[in-house]
Amino acid sequence: MSKALGYKAFGDASVQVFFDRQVPVPGPAEVLVRVEAAGVNPLDHKLRAGHVSAMNGHLPFPQVLGMEAAGTVLAVGEDVTGLAVGDRVTGFALTGAGTYAETTLLLGTSTARIPDALPATWAATIPVAGTTALDVLDQLGLPAGASLLVNGIGGGVGIALAQLARDRGLVVTGTASTAKRDLVTATGATFVDYTEGDVAQRLRAQAPDGFDAVADTVGGDSLREIAPLGRTVISVGDPSVTEVGGVAVERRVDRAGLERVAELMVAGKLDPHITGTYPLARADEALALVESLHARGKLVIDLGL
Repeated sequence: MSKALGYKAFGDASVQVFFDRQVPVPGPAEVLVRVEAAGVNPLDHKLRAGHVSAMNGHLPFPQVLGMEAAGTVLAVGEDVTGLAVGDRVTGFALTGAGTYAETTLLLGTSTARIPDALPATWAATIPVAGTTALDVLDQLGLPAGASLLVNGIGGGVGIALAQLARDRGLVVTGTASTAKRDLVTATGATFVDYTEGDVAQRLRAQAPDGFDAVADTVGGDSLREIAPLGRTVISVGDPSVTEVGGVAVERRVDRAGLERVAELMVAGKLDPHITGTYPLARADEALALVESLHARGKLVIDLGL
């Protein structure tokens, strides 16, 4: 049996439940992994709430929370290549199989080996935050010296964006709450506090000609407020960005992207800025903090605690 945190129906945190499940058996294109660490993301509570029913509306309950993990391969499906039992890996879970668990199934083509020097807690942040930031910057294709505004720079994706953009020679400005000032400025980005009045007006004062691009991690009204400031607008979580003339990030979710982010971490170019680690027994607390929008940087569930 394997312990997990999941949900028994769509809804708020009250539908979450810790339970034991059978150790899953990998299908032909899957790998079974003993989870060492799992990243916590806004997508996790959105899936639980039923807001992304295209991904999990057809799946039976209980479903397990979490979409990204690092761990050790226990079994490999017959169609999976390049991975073997005993490999340390990071990757994307099957929707519903989850990663807030002692064991889980990862997609073979979306799982990559990780360097020995990379801690599991860091590796667990690669699939969602790390590769999303990479995809955004690759899609924008901005030249060195270009200006980038990151809306919601204080979360996991935003902090990764700030560092990878800096590495490409971009000039980065980011909006976040007061509590995230030190975290943001540590990346070299210019911090703008969205809690201090009209943020769009203050951004215009700082950049009268606007920004070469806006990368949005927040969506909703916040996106609509700052979208006019960017000559190009891209969002990582709000498909309605097209209504303001922008585009949604095109996610690749492949092994090559995972390997690229792992290499950037080992090279010292990307620090996930993990601000909290939680044992599996307290995974619900970690998700509640992310759902509150008050989480700084990245939160990780560490099954070694």
